[in-house]
Amino acid sequence: MEQKQKKDQVLILLSGRIDSDTAQGVEDSIAEKLAGNETAAVVLDAADLEYISSAGLRVLLRLRKKHPDLSIINVSSEIYEVFEITGFSELMDVQRVYRSISLDGCEVIGQGSNGTIYRIDKDHVVKIYNNADALEGIRLERENARLALILGIPTEISYEIVKVGGTYGAVFELLNARSFAQLLAEDPDKADWCIFEYVKLLKKIHATVVPEDKLPDMKDTVLSWAEFIQDYLPPETGGKLIRMIQDIPYDNHMIHGDYHLKNLELQNGEVLLIDMDTLSTGNPIFELAFMYNAFIGFAETDPGIVEEFQGIDYDLSVKFWHKVLAGYLETTNETKISEVEDKARIIGYTRLIRREIRRGGLASEEGKRKISHWKEELTSLIDRTDMLTFSAIKKMKVVALQQNLHAVLEFIEKILDEAECPLAIKMRITLAAEETFINIASYAYPEDSPGPVELSVGITDEPRSIVLTFEDQGKPYNPLAKDDPDVTLSVDKRRIGGLGIFLTKKTMDNVSYEYRDGRNILKLTKLI
Repeated sequence: MEQKQKKDQVLILLSGRIDSDTAQGVEDSIAEKLAGNETAAVVLDAADLEYISSAGLRVLLRLRKKHPDLSIINVSSEIYEVFEITGFSELMDVQRVYRSISLDGCEVIGQGSNGTIYRIDKDHVVKIYNNADALEGIRLERENARLALILGIPTEISYEIVKVGGTYGAVFELLNARSFAQLLAEDPDKADWCIFEYVKLLKKIHATVVPEDKLPDMKDTVLSWAEFIQDYLPPETGGKLIRMIQDIPYDNHMIHGDYHLKNLELQNGEVLLIDMDTLSTGNPIFELAFMYNAFIGFAETDPGIVEEFQGIDYDLSVKFWHKVLAGYLETTNETKISEVEDKARIIGYTRLIRREIRRGGLASEEGKRKISHWKEELTSLIDRTDMLTFSAIKKMKVVALQQNLHAVLEFIEKILDEAECPLAIKMRITLAAEETFINIASYAYPEDSPGPVELSVGITDEPRSIVLTFEDQGKPYNPLAKDDPDVTLSVDKRRIGGLGIFLTKKTMDNVSYEYRDGRNILKLTKLI
C-alpha cells in the first residue's frame, strides 16, 4: 500500500486482496498514513485492488465515518458490483474505472449544442459531451432519460460509461437504428412519413406533464438570453423583447430542447428520441424556436450549414419545417402558420445572436455579418409582435368528478365562442362533451380514488372542425365497442343506460377510441 500526498488531500493506493486475513493490517496501515492528517480529504485509489470481502467493507465504513468526504477512484467493474450490491456506492463517492475506446473511423450520426453522437458499431452509439465535466453531463442525461421513459416518451438509457481520450462518453444500444436525417438523405420520398412521425412524437412530448421541480424551466434560460443581448438592441426593442418573454405563462409540459432530424431514430419500426440532456419544461413556442434555428435560422446566411448539420439540403429543410409546423398547428392557413413562425423566430434569433457574440462573432467580419442579419430580422419582428404565445390546442386537466362538469363545459364553450361556432353546432358539441365527461367521472376510477381527466380542444382547417380529446388513466374501456341501444323498442322493453355514447356518436361527425400508454383516449370531431 502506497501513499501520495497532495495539499489538503491524502491519496492512498490499495492493492491485492482485502479480506478477513488482511483487513486489520490494511486498516492499521491506513491509520498510520493518516496520522497528523485527520482533516485532509482521503482518496483511495483502487486501480490495483483485486478483491474485497465484508471485512474490507467494514474497514471502509469505519474510515468513512471519520472522513465524511472519503472517495474511492479507479474501481474495477467487479469491485464496483460489490459496492453497488451492498449500497456502499450510495454511502460514499465511488468512481469506477472506465474502458477506453477510440473513435477513429466512426460515423457522426448526431450533433447538438451539448455533444456529438458517433456510431461505434452497427448496434451501439456513443455520445461525447462538449462540457468540461462530461461525467456530470452523463449523469444528467441518464436522469432525464429515466424520467422521460417513466412518463411515456420512447428513448434509450445509456448502459455504460467509457473513456474517450481525455473525456468520457455514454454508450447506448441502438440496434441498426437510422436517424431521420439518414432516412431523408437516402430517400426524400420518405418525407411525408417522417413529418407525420416527427409531429406525432412532438405532440406527445408537449402533452407530457412533468412533476414539479424535475426539470429546469426554459423560460428562465430564454429570459437570460434576452437580457444578454439587450444592450446590443435599440432600447425600446430590447425592453419589449424582455417583457414579451416575461409574459409567457408558466407551463409544466415537457419540451425536448434540441428536436431535430438527427435526434429521432427509427429502430425496429419504433421511433426513439435521443439526446435527452436538454429536456426542460415550458411553452411550446420555445421548442418551435429551437426547431426553426435547426431547419432554417442557422443557415439563413449560409445555406450549406443545413446539409452539414442536418444531412439534407436547405430547400428540403425549409419544406420539412413548413410542413411540420402546419401539421403541429393542424392548419393549412398560411397566415396562422406565419404568425406562429414569426413568434418562434423572435426567440430563435435571440438565441443565435447571443451564441454568436459569446463565440467572438463581433471580432470577425463573418460574425458581424451574421449578427447584423439576425438583429435586423429580430428588430423588425418585435416591432410588429405583441405576444409570443399562440393558440393551437388548448388544454385543461381536472379530477374526474361530476361537480367539475361545469368547469369543463365553460372551458369548451369559451373556445367555441372565440371560433364563432354556430349555436346549433355548439349545442351538439357541449352535449357530447357532457356525456363523455360524465361517463368518465362515473366509471373510469374507483369511487374512493378519482383520477385525472385531460381535455384538449383544437380547431382544424380544411375542413374546419372542432376536435375534443378526452384522456383518462382509468380502467381500459372502449365505449365504441358497446352495441347501440335499440331506440325502436317500447318503454317496457328498453334497457336503461347506454344512451350517452349513442348520443355522442349521433351528434359528432367522427368518434374514435384508442388505449395507449395506460390511457383511454376518446377523440370527438365536429365539422363547423
